[in-house]
Amino acid sequence: MKVAILGATGAVGRTMLRVLEERRFPVDELVLLASERSEGSRIAWGGRSWEVRAPTQGAFRGCDVALFSAGAARSREWAPVAAAEGAVVVDNSSAWRMDPDVPLVVPEVNPEAARRRPKGIIANPNCATIQFVVPLEGLRRRAGIRRIVATTFQSVSGAGQKGLDALAAELAGGSSADSPFPGPIAGNAIPWIGPRGPDGWNEEEDKLRNETRKIMGLEGVPIAATCVRVPVEVGHAVSGTVELEEELSADEARAAMAEVSGVEVWTDDRDPLPRDVAGLDVVRVGHVRVDRDLPRVLHFWVVADNLRKGAATNAVQIAEMLLRA
Repeated sequence: MKVAILGATGAVGRTMLRVLEERRFPVDELVLLASERSEGSRIAWGGRSWEVRAPTQGAFRGCDVALFSAGAARSREWAPVAAAEGAVVVDNSSAWRMDPDVPLVVPEVNPEAARRRPKGIIANPNCATIQFVVPLEGLRRRAGIRRIVATTFQSVSGAGQKGLDALAAELAGGSSADSPFPGPIAGNAIPWIGPRGPDGWNEEEDKLRNETRKIMGLEGVPIAATCVRVPVEVGHAVSGTVELEEELSADEARAAMAEVSGVEVWTDDRDPLPRDVAGLDVVRVGHVRVDRDLPRVLHFWVVADNLRKGAATNAVQIAEMLLRA
């Protein structure tokens, strides 16, 4: 199979390459694409050295799948080109997620959505959304959902290499002129991810609300999020509160979430932590409890590697679905 990766030199692009190799995806030929400043560099993969090129017309010709992680502007420019040249595009940016003609897919939740892709593009959801909807789907199947509230604690790698560099510089006692954050991140927590609208909601909070509705078919269900950047290198956490249509005990809720592929549910003797999932593809759930005043309300904690399951691995899983189709 001929596979293209746009954004191959970025944090998620390099993670995509690692995941493709780990999962033994049948790649016969790689087309590695990145910005002009990376053109001519080489990346070792699969026992060979592959040259990185800038994207051009014709670059995707003959490709079966094109994995994109180069930002929304690049995706809007090149995804239609790649699709027209015959590749199925799996895009990790926000460019196509809410397009009604582009499926937004988490394989454990809505794999059937990938079958209808009139534009030849499949969108990969936001990192925090992916890890949240996987265990949430288990609750939806078992008891139905009336309302969702989420607070995310998102690592600096969610802002790319600049985010990692900013944290490293601050921890070393300096600062970064290219920091993507609106304030110092070391020793801090910043409730501001993405532009803030006139009504006070940040873009990241809108993403979690809108994408969860689309993926899970929950249009009209009230969903509210508070998204916070924290000084963790890799690994997002989400504190979720869900009002169900039917009551579940904590044990029943754990069992329902554990039925979803890729979910590990921990018991109450210890809680899963973001640093412990770095480098893994699993979504871990813990601190599950029934609200003391509202018996149909559950509270729980979710952690996952935002570069892997929150981005690269989910994209490769979609490519694997296409391979099996």
